[in-house]
Formats: sequence, structure tokens, C-alpha cells
Amino acid sequence: MTDTHSDTPARGSGKVSLGGSELHVSRLCLGGNVFGWTADQAQSFAVLDAFAAGGGNFVDTADVYSAWVPGHRGGESETVLGAWLRSRGNRDEMVIGTKVGGHPAMPGISAANIQAATEGCLRRLGVERIDLLYTHWDFPETPVEEFVPALDALVRAGKVRAVAASNISAARLSSALDFAAREGMAAYVAVQPHYNLVSRRSYEGPLATVVAARGLSCLPYYALASGFLTGKYRPGGGRADSGRGHGAADFLNDPRALRVLSALDKVADLHDTEPATVALAWLNAQPTVAAPIASARTVEQLPALLDGARLALTAEDLELLDAASN
Repeated sequence: MTDTHSDTPARGSGKVSLGGSELHVSRLCLGGNVFGWTADQAQSFAVLDAFAAGGGNFVDTADVYSAWVPGHRGGESETVLGAWLRSRGNRDEMVIGTKVGGHPAMPGISAANIQAATEGCLRRLGVERIDLLYTHWDFPETPVEEFVPALDALVRAGKVRAVAASNISAARLSSALDFAAREGMAAYVAVQPHYNLVSRRSYEGPLATVVAARGLSCLPYYALASGFLTGKYRPGGGRADSGRGHGAADFLNDPRALRVLSALDKVADLHDTEPATVALAWLNAQPTVAAPIASARTVEQLPALLDGARLALTAEDLELLDAASN
């Protein structure tokens, strides 16, 4: 398998550009959904420090993280991340991606909501410009003629460097890209789909085809299937001990998922590494993928994730994993 970006460095080395934009990111994107949720500020700072020390520069968050927690309002993750950036003085070294449109108090991608929600993100992050701004969800009732100009206005105002889309269909992505091209406006440079070894149809097919044809980058979320692909959760094992563990447990009765876990074990043993490392390396070997997104609650969880950007799987490894996951 080969990468669709001609300027992408060899697997596991250096940085990769997103969709031909000026953004150059590490081959692992650190998920910030746990910041201020299952990881308090001190834990989050420690993970962020270790991520940066390990060569990572790309962090993902959203205005809605973690509004689902009783007593939270959303924006907790951005607030923690912003505090870390200020305390470390490394804003220019990091690429920060955040999302708008999914907060229950500010849903949708109308022009007014995109503008207002983005101002909130800038305030909580304590930055003058967001590197990568996503529309978190698509709202088909909002025409591309409304949300594309709103995103373009933020880029032209210098408040956003580039724009991307999460949870979008192939048809809607094509429409947005076509409109932006016709009008000379800022266009999506990346997509963030649900994509991993036990969820391939959520991306592979029409959406992946559009991404490849239009030169965009793929940044998969749920890259480790809520922790299932780490190998931590197994039939007969103990109950999940994290806020996201119930999602991993859902796979324990899925024969195909268990075949994937067995294949991950085999490949991990061959490389003397962890299943999580192999799962991320598999994603990094897929066409269009620039950087899988994975989160860590503790520093101890981080090395296996960083190694996923460095591990080069063989053709035999990929064949084994593909066979188990199809």
C-alpha cells in the first residue's frame, strides 16, 4: 500500500502535510477528549509533555469535550489544552485542531453558529488562530452556500489556518469541495471519519474515494475502537475501568473483532510490540491516512501510541490483518 501524498516522508519519519496545506503534523494525533474528563489537568499536562517530547505536535479537541459529563458544560478539554500551551510557551510548535457544530448548546453549522462557536474555541484555547477547524457533524439542512463562506471568512480573517470535516458523507464532501473551488474559497483539506480495523466500511468506499481523488488527508478517530484494539479488553476479563471502556466491551461478542484481536496479537509478537502499536501502524499504512487519532489518560499509555507512527508493517503483516478484518 502506498501513500497518496507525494510529499509524505517515509512511514514513521518526520511530518506529513495535510491535504497540501501548510500544516505539517506528526503521524500520531493526540486525542484530547480525555483532558478534563478521565484525565485531570495534572495528568493531561504530563501526557502532553511526553507527547511533545516524543516528537508529537498534533492535538485534537472539540468545543463539546466533555459536555456529556454531569456538571460539565463542554470546553473543558480546550481549557486544559490552552492552559498547557500557555504554561509551556510552545504554541508555535504545536498544531491544534478543534471542532464546532456538535455542542448541545450551539448545534449546527449555520454561518452565525460557526462564527460564535469558533470565537468560544479561541477564547478557551487562549490562541489567536486555530490551526485546523472542523465542522464536527454535517447538518444537511444547511446548504454549502452558507457554511463554506463562513469557514472561508474565518480563514481570511486570520482566525483559522485550514478547515476540515468530521462525520461527513462522500456526496456532501464533494458538494462542499466543488462550491469552494468554484468560488475560490477555503476548502476542506482533511476529513476525520470513524475508521479502524474493526470499522472499515465507515470510511472505505465512496468517502475514501473522494478523499483520494481530491487530495485530502484522512485523520481517523476511534483509531483503537474505544480501547478494544489495545488488547486490554478480552473475553472473560475484568470490567472496563475507564469512561470509554463500555464501548470496547461491545466487541467482545463479535467473532470478527475477536479474529482481529488474534491477528493483532500475532503481528505484535512478531515485532515485539503492543497490539495498539500494530493497530495504529495498520492505519498509517492505508492510502490517504495522515495521522490516526488516539488518546492517553496516562504517560504509561503513550509509548505504544507513538510507536504506531514508527512501526513499518510487512506485506505479510498487512495481509494477515486485512484478512481478519474483512
